[in-house]
Amino acid sequence: MRATLLLLLALSSVGCARKAPNATPEGAVREFAERLRRTGSDGVSAKLAYDLLAKSSQANLNARAERYSNASGKHIAPEAMIASASFIERFEARELSAEIVGAHARVSASGLLPGERAEIPCVFEDGGWRIQVELPPLPPVDRRPRGEPSGRKVPPGG
Repeated sequence: MRATLLLLLALSSVGCARKAPNATPEGAVREFAERLRRTGSDGVSAKLAYDLLAKSSQANLNARAERYSNASGKHIAPEAMIASASFIERFEARELSAEIVGAHARVSASGLLPGERAEIPCVFEDGGWRIQVELPPLPPVDRRPRGEPSGRKVPPGG
């Protein structure tokens, strides 16, 4: 009797297991937006939002953080490079729907008004859907040997 009860408890906990938030492209977008909303009050949320990004988006943020760190002399974490204000919703998404083609998806977010639409690209990586933030590539670093003038003209007395 006791063994049966333990078996039933084990099976019921497996059946009640919640799906990961990024089990679907829509879920990944919803969870990413929620984590971004919390980044202002919670430093852990920025890291959690970063974890929902595609590898290519993470690599881009890593490069940006490294460049900033090298230029400023201060270490900055890649998740700190997420400008949450850039992702703040222009509208409240009332409906999310995904078009999936292989390992890629495009989530359409629709708001209440006809002009309230957004398309969010996603990719399936590491067993879950990730947000693919399309950031422009970083321009090459202009390196000059020490002591060489920068080309900027300094006004007299300045």
